[in-house]
Amino acid sequence: MKRRNLLIASLGLGSTLLTRAAAENRPDLQWRTRPLLALGTTVRLRAAHVDAAQADRALHAAAATLQAVEASMSLYREDSELSRLNRTGWLHAPSAHLLNVMREARLVSQRSGGAFDVTVQPLWSAYERARQAGRLPTDAERIDAQARTGWQQVQLDRERVRFLRSGMAITLNGIAQGYAADAVRATLQAHGVEHALIDAGEFGAIGRNDRGQPWNVGVEDPHDSPRVLAALALNGRALATSADNRSIFSADRRHHHIIDPSTGDSPPALSSVTVVAASAMRADALTKVMFMAGPGRITALARQWDVGVLWVDKQGQWEATPGLLPA
Repeated sequence: MKRRNLLIASLGLGSTLLTRAAAENRPDLQWRTRPLLALGTTVRLRAAHVDAAQADRALHAAAATLQAVEASMSLYREDSELSRLNRTGWLHAPSAHLLNVMREARLVSQRSGGAFDVTVQPLWSAYERARQAGRLPTDAERIDAQARTGWQQVQLDRERVRFLRSGMAITLNGIAQGYAADAVRATLQAHGVEHALIDAGEFGAIGRNDRGQPWNVGVEDPHDSPRVLAALALNGRALATSADNRSIFSADRRHHHIIDPSTGDSPPALSSVTVVAASAMRADALTKVMFMAGPGRITALARQWDVGVLWVDKQGQWEATPGLLPA
């Protein structure tokens, strides 16, 4: 899983959270930061509690939650549940973490008409093999990979997960980081944390920052990554971004890691989509739905899903749904 470079803002834009400001606004709160590696990225957790030891315990529990999510869903660990499922085509007694993500993936697939589909891994693999050979996949390679996809071909219940078609494989890279942010948020809240920012590749927020202000996240320009397009106020919500500038299969970014299961290729119109929603897992999945829909349908889809969306087209022009930007 490759990290999306969004710039944390505790206003103004920047990732430094000022201890002095915290003392001026909430002297009773003790702020703690925990960076760690998980899900193929550097995760950064920032949390406060009146009891510093409790803040540390909460962050320790959050780290354990992240480790459990990674053990379930990593494509890069041979012993993960997901890797075992992809090797054998079935998995007995899936964990609660995996079931939660797979059920959400199925729901979004159903409601989006398959625009989101975790079974696109054979297509990604075809593109990656071709990239290593210095080319794009042939039509025959792409069609063969498409024949091994289909979200309806995954049987899911508490007892097992099973592929109904041979040669299938799943990637949860389009939803797992969002789920991780949600799971960490729940863990921190269970330990009494009322103010926190979770950066697990996708963002979740609780309460306010250490200056007593809403957590804001600056969305980068995918055509000029140091440049910030807009600062979005989370207000207790979550944020996820998908972009064409992180894992590419062609120098012009026409072909990249976001793949439309209906065409076997990347959607052509957009460079970046950011979704703000109540759940980071839902926001993460919906970035791909919006990518497939294209700019003409995003506003209507955002209303249907009750989310905010900011999108950037291939020319670098951006728009946002009404009410997303701070007043």
